[in-house]
Amino acid sequence: MSTGREIRSYDYVNRPYERVRDALRENALTVFQSATKAAASRAQSIAAELHVDFGGIGVKTDINISVRNIEEKIVDATSTPTTRLQLEWEAATMPRLFPLMKGELSVYPLTSTETQLDFSGVYEPPFGPVGKTMNAIVGHRIAEVSVHRFVSDVAGYLRKALA
Repeated sequence: MSTGREIRSYDYVNRPYERVRDALRENALTVFQSATKAAASRAQSIAAELHVDFGGIGVKTDINISVRNIEEKIVDATSTPTTRLQLEWEAATMPRLFPLMKGELSVYPLTSTETQLDFSGVYEPPFGPVGKTMNAIVGHRIAEVSVHRFVSDVAGYLRKALA
């Protein structure tokens, strides 16, 4: 994972940490799928969708998201609790044409009514040395925008779903 390119993104949900944490612990995959679907008619699909508009060109692909681990850390009564979800995703079809993303979504309270979503991940471009060259030219920007959109979609969904 350390040989890939790092991407970070964050957003917030104007809901208490406990409600956001519980929604993600109970069924993170449903939250991700519901948040990222572009069309309601595709809501029954088992894949989520990443989408980005880059220079007027729409790029989208269905993805399979795996939640590898969920852990909550509370050191003591005075520390901030943090829930971490270890995620991986890849394209649902032709996964070798798209990067494999591995990352962590950290969830923690900002205030009693606001919760931070903080994603940090690493992806490895496809196609070996050719892919690394393509990534240096434009691929990393597409990956960064798609991750930002993913985090924004999840935060937006949680704001509405937990209202």
